[in-house]
Amino acid sequence: QVQLVESGGGSVQAGGSLRLACVASGYTVNRACMGWFRRAPGKEREGVAGIQRSGVTTFADSLKGRFTISRDTFQNTLYLQMNSLKPEDTAMYYCAASENWACVLQPAHFDYWGQGTQVAVSS
Repeated sequence: QVQLVESGGGSVQAGGSLRLACVASGYTVNRACMGWFRRAPGKEREGVAGIQRSGVTTFADSLKGRFTISRDTFQNTLYLQMNSLKPEDTAMYYCAASENWACVLQPAHFDYWGQGTQVAVSS
């Protein structure tokens, strides 16, 4: 059984940083594809970043340069480093894992989901 548990969310002022973590069990973080998604109030869930088995990363165009995705295979943990945070980054952030190596940043392409961790950025 695959379990993904996120942590690291919280409240931060604009310009600040947060590092989210996702501990995986029943799924190795370099198996196929893992990603981060977010859902802001009143909006659809959107892809933030993904990392393929090969280590190749993808990002939402609007987030390039501010967010970094990485993984630790020894800790079996996925990370999302978020810098220069803006109020519009406020959302619930979800870790997700896919059995598909293609790593398309669309929710339908992911098979397993965590419960989410809340990020709130104040101006």
